[in-house]
Amino acid sequence: MKPPFFWDGYSDQPHVLKDKAYKKRMRALQWKEYLKTFFTALFILPVAFLHMKFRTQKVAKAFDLGLCVNLDKGEEQIALVEELGVKHLLCRFPLWEMQNIEAYVAFLKRFGEDKHCVLCIMQDREHIEDLELSALHVKRVFELFSPLVSEFQIGNAINRAKWGFFSVGEYLRFYACIQALRDKEFPKLSLLGPSIIDFEYHYTARALFNGFNVRFDKHTSLLYVDRRGAPSNTQLGFNTLDKINLLSSLCALSSKSSDDIYITEVNWPLSNTAPYAPTSEKECVSESDYATFLKAYIRTAKESGKVRKLFWHQLIAPGYGLVDNREGIRKREGFYAFKEVLHETIH
Repeated sequence: MKPPFFWDGYSDQPHVLKDKAYKKRMRALQWKEYLKTFFTALFILPVAFLHMKFRTQKVAKAFDLGLCVNLDKGEEQIALVEELGVKHLLCRFPLWEMQNIEAYVAFLKRFGEDKHCVLCIMQDREHIEDLELSALHVKRVFELFSPLVSEFQIGNAINRAKWGFFSVGEYLRFYACIQALRDKEFPKLSLLGPSIIDFEYHYTARALFNGFNVRFDKHTSLLYVDRRGAPSNTQLGFNTLDKINLLSSLCALSSKSSDDIYITEVNWPLSNTAPYAPTSEKECVSESDYATFLKAYIRTAKESGKVRKLFWHQLIAPGYGLVDNREGIRKREGFYAFKEVLHETIH
């Protein structure tokens, strides 16, 4: 990443943008996009809500539970994945680390041929602004990873300025560029998006109802509830099941997306882990609550019948993961809770 964007290696996400003048200037350039988002949501969300209320779904989707792994978390992940029995993995690849791409490929290979992998292609501002560079680099990503991976998540947390996008329109142009490359040279690969984080479905509406020549082969969502406590708690009157149902209705109504939903990130931040926790201490929970919430969230997603895959984020992370690696490898309660609920989904 290049200034004014900076990566936080503790919480595995970009720092909040501190250059307020830059952020204000960039947002001002996107005022037309904000209007489009507002009016699209104003029309679409009530329709989707009614659709959710009256929709019937006779057949539940098959459900797979997966786990996020990362190159920088070390070789210990391979044995831990085998101990858990996980068959579905999601790995991030940052476009700003093209010089390390072969290390990422080798890392995924070490998990074995029996794993089903999704690769999340993470953006930065340089690639958002230079679509020719994006096409060049993503072509290289497709070439090297496609023997191992057939599903590629395009972009991550696109409704957060710290991740580089200042509007959904910017993301759709980025995605359209990559889709054109896929259609021309890699037609067998699947592209996943739009990767909206949190319960901010006005952005989802804009991503799914637009004039761009795009289509999401699978719909990806980072559906967190870490500021709301238990998955049964409500936000604007919606608990986790309601949020999943509304998202499913949005996908069903849109011609731009499959209604196969992948929840690609979810976790809770853990108390007393600063600076590794991705939020403030106020939002953090105990390890015991983390394990309880994990099981409740995954069971809710499965029982909804509308989530195709769910990836827990992630295996090793001191501030929010199943394993704490600050002083060796310590498996938390969440590790064993995940193993328990994974066994339920398989059998």
